[in-house]
Amino acid sequence: MTYWVPRGGLPPQTDLTTGRSGRAVFTEAYAVLPRGTMTDIVASRLPYWDDTRLWVIARPLSGFAETFSWYVVEVAPGGGSERPDDDPDAESVLFVVGGRATLTVGDDIHALEPGSYAFVPPGTTWTLRSDAAGTEPLTFHWIRKAYERVDGIDVPEPFVVHEDDVAAEPMPDTDGAWGTQRFVDPLDVRHDMHVNIVGFEPGGAIPFPETHVMEHGLYVLEGKAVYLLNQDWVEVEAGDFMWLRAFCPQACYAGGPGRFRYLLYKDVNRHPRLHPKSAPM
Repeated sequence: MTYWVPRGGLPPQTDLTTGRSGRAVFTEAYAVLPRGTMTDIVASRLPYWDDTRLWVIARPLSGFAETFSWYVVEVAPGGGSERPDDDPDAESVLFVVGGRATLTVGDDIHALEPGSYAFVPPGTTWTLRSDAAGTEPLTFHWIRKAYERVDGIDVPEPFVVHEDDVAAEPMPDTDGAWGTQRFVDPLDVRHDMHVNIVGFEPGGAIPFPETHVMEHGLYVLEGKAVYLLNQDWVEVEAGDFMWLRAFCPQACYAGGPGRFRYLLYKDVNRHPRLHPKSAPM
């Protein structure tokens, strides 16, 4: 597997502002952040994280997409956190794209490498440390959501898996040109978000404008495609991020020469809140 890993830095002063990195788009229905927008100058820091910086590429915004945040995190060798998240309602998915780390979840210790996927339920004690002997930083995607509890339904347990061990499920009538690696059983309503990997072979396509209630985040892991967002066809490549509000139509054609794959977030399995400020039912 190959994954795009941002390296920071700054473009030279001789670059045109309207070049590839300048074509970020934010509309009422979607946003596109090209990979060139993740430069040093827009990186952020977090409390209780050592030798760490991150790019916040999605956060709840009233009137746009309100259910999740998404970080691309870079941790220097030996860096990390013993207190990564103080929000007791936050659930997390971590997906590693570069470097190695040790993740502790409760009493369990896990070695992470590129392709490792971890789900951390709300209220769970966890820590993360980049390999101190490593020669490259740990880079991972961190997707957070406020878990919506339902009376009588248990909170799902934590798990760690590698994407190599999760087979892609082909979409019907596509001859394997379009498939999804699902890390959570779609019928398991304990989960209120899915973070999957969607992949297309060259020439594969979503042949209709998908239009549904879920908010979406899509980070391109490899390849390139032409993606339909609302009424616009947008060319995207590895490292680009797309952010869609609910009901934004979407479709795509994979451009080749290799596979086109993206890490996908969506909120699932809950009633839409009719009273946003009230406690979850």
